[in-house]
Amino acid sequence: MMKAKYILLLLVLIPLLAAGYFLKRRYDKPILLANAEAQVQNLAKKNSFQNGDLIFHTSRSAQSQAIQVATKSKYSHCGIIYQENGAYYVFEAVQPVSSTPLAKWIARGENGHFVVKRLKNAEQVLTPSVLAKMKKEGNALAGKDYDLTFEWSDDKIYCSELIWKVYQRATGLQIGKLGQLKDFDLSAKPVQAKMKERYGNNIPYDEKVISPASMFQSELLETVVEK
Repeated sequence: MMKAKYILLLLVLIPLLAAGYFLKRRYDKPILLANAEAQVQNLAKKNSFQNGDLIFHTSRSAQSQAIQVATKSKYSHCGIIYQENGAYYVFEAVQPVSSTPLAKWIARGENGHFVVKRLKNAEQVLTPSVLAKMKKEGNALAGKDYDLTFEWSDDKIYCSELIWKVYQRATGLQIGKLGQLKDFDLSAKPVQAKMKERYGNNIPYDEKVISPASMFQSELLETVVEK
């Protein structure tokens, strides 16, 4: 009799819990976006953002965990902030390379957390002409497919590769140290699973790479916003 009661209780609770889970997933996104929009407005009033700033967060994409583990960093995605017609956008490598409204970009990250970094000598380096050149270099890569295999070519582009190349080609600066795939910690199961999925048995260990973590740790940058 008791067993039957427990079964009945489970039959009632499981649909309720499932409904709560899906409702949470359904309404979390609008709440996060509203919070992010308020944050952006407040920070913009304080002139907290500048053209060319780099922004980092923890992506909720399927590959984020593998990137975090392999690079030993909580940050797995990044982009460049630009202001256009009074609004802020993030130029990023997603599918495809494109610009995303800043608030939407922030809301897409884990718990809405983000960090904005800036060149320590941005006022001297990021002149109007250099910013125009950065946008020109970025436009040449806009529309490119996201690079799932992290190859060092312009055929397809991943997030940190995009902003590294834009900065290097427009300013001559290398933000973050270039490495090779074999430099990362490839031993964890999530990493091995993604590598197997992407490369099969032909893992390009010597491929040149730049990680969000390497750029985040660059001595050329300073943190200007952390939320």
